[in-house]
Amino acid sequence: MSQSVKGWSYLQEKQGFSWDKYLKENAAKAAPASCFKQAATPPINEFNKGMKVEASDPRNHTSSCIATVIDMQGPRLRLRLDGSDDKNDFWRLVDSGDLHPVGFCEKNKGMLQPPLGFRMNSSSWPGFLQRTLNGATCAPDQCFKKEPSTPTRNMFQVGQKLEAVDRKNPALICPATIGAVNEDQIHVTFDGWRGAFDYWCRYDSRDIFPVGWCESSGHPLQSPGVKASSYKSLKVSRESNELSVNVSSGHSVSPSQASPLTPSSGEISQPSPHESTVTSSEPDTTGSDSDKICVYVNHTCYCGSLLSPRSVNEVMPHQFGPGNISKVLIDLVDACIACSLQQRQVFDLLKMAAPGTGKITVTATCNNRTFTKRIVSYDKTSEFIQFLEGFRESLGCCEHFISVNANIRPCLKCVNGRSKTGHKRPASWLPDSEDDSYAPKSDRRRWSTESSESSRGASKISKFTMPKTATAFEADEIYSQASSTTGETNHQSLPLMSAVRTTDPSEWSVEEVMSHIKETDVGLTPYVEHFRRHEIDGKAFLLLKSEMMLKYMGLKLGPVVKLCNIIDKLKARCSK
Repeated sequence: MSQSVKGWSYLQEKQGFSWDKYLKENAAKAAPASCFKQAATPPINEFNKGMKVEASDPRNHTSSCIATVIDMQGPRLRLRLDGSDDKNDFWRLVDSGDLHPVGFCEKNKGMLQPPLGFRMNSSSWPGFLQRTLNGATCAPDQCFKKEPSTPTRNMFQVGQKLEAVDRKNPALICPATIGAVNEDQIHVTFDGWRGAFDYWCRYDSRDIFPVGWCESSGHPLQSPGVKASSYKSLKVSRESNELSVNVSSGHSVSPSQASPLTPSSGEISQPSPHESTVTSSEPDTTGSDSDKICVYVNHTCYCGSLLSPRSVNEVMPHQFGPGNISKVLIDLVDACIACSLQQRQVFDLLKMAAPGTGKITVTATCNNRTFTKRIVSYDKTSEFIQFLEGFRESLGCCEHFISVNANIRPCLKCVNGRSKTGHKRPASWLPDSEDDSYAPKSDRRRWSTESSESSRGASKISKFTMPKTATAFEADEIYSQASSTTGETNHQSLPLMSAVRTTDPSEWSVEEVMSHIKETDVGLTPYVEHFRRHEIDGKAFLLLKSEMMLKYMGLKLGPVVKLCNIIDKLKARCSK
């Protein structure tokens, strides 16, 4: 579909943007108000700056946190989680289902959690929370409005106009167009700007509004991406081109994020919708003298517990590049997130750049929530190789899985085992009892290998297919079930399990928790002292979540995955 902006009289220097003139001159129609999950009349904002509320952490929506109202625009609130910094501020409507009065969590038998990135020691959280709420102004109940009902179905049509939040600068709401519709998803394209700002979202997203919403609510509305001084002579600047990658397609395009569309050349791109998408962008340096590099993918290698073997086999190419380091980095990150069992886990592995330094922006949209960070970019091959080593270690994959060295032969460290029935199973997925796949380089995983005869016979190696609904924490159980169906189990590859304790795990002491961890997985022995230091007994152990262990206990992702698996099994045993 072509989006043609025919005239410019809708831009008034004194009166601002005029929807009526804009729609008339572009022969466009506004999306009906019934399409949106918004109140018929915008709710009144009765909040004041400095008020305290309870809100879901946008980076971990299962956690309820204390937040402060920092700013307001119309019915929208800019919130900051107490204990966090201003880099993670977020916006919510006053009738959002994520907002509650202080005390709501306690009344519903929940527990307020420190935000991700809590700047103090986790043990100081109770005291910090008490000091924060002591004498604070809590928002009264009447400030919180009832969330509007959800439309029964997706009624949007391609070409309809609306107002939408710019997710890369969420303080802004801009004119936009429905670029595509697919089941419950719509593609929001911003008028006058190329596709780097565009995104897919559900039809009931609270980030989209009917035409005229900003005017009736008192919220500022940005004009389309056109500069009044150069309508006729407007040209797309190649200097500001950006590389945009969409996880669902895996292809790169070159939109001009900072350059508005010319009246005759604007088109709405239609990428494939995906429940979770990632857009990575950075300045196009195709013509620069920066280093060229190529990353090779060995599909016979163990890809780690965070990636799906099926997706790696079907989606991930055998190499990235040769090309600029930044381009290869974008494609690699995009592919790994696309092949992950849980996209957010791989997204969280990416190191955030220091303020003002990151050139590459990664934006993940998961379950109608958006997570964005600027990651470190590299100009030298040596720096990129160092990143690649760290990324491999974080993924927990074989050192040959992604490498700058070409290796098309089956990896001898990851040769799959055969059963008598002919089914193949990656022995390396089942760690030795002393294994710690996330240990430092000097203590790297001792991968399971087979005899030279079976290695030579494994020229065509098939992948074990993990169900897409499986999580990383379920991997051990899935592979146990898979191997049992063959009638034979490779016991040498299975971790030694301790005898089942007869006592209730919730009644264990700190020492009993430590003993159980060591007996269940010897590779976790170096980490048990963390549980003594934090005085984690059986009851606290069962309540642990991966975020707590990563952020507040200082554990690495590999041990955390194993510990979560142990906790899940204990919970399952308790529920029987």
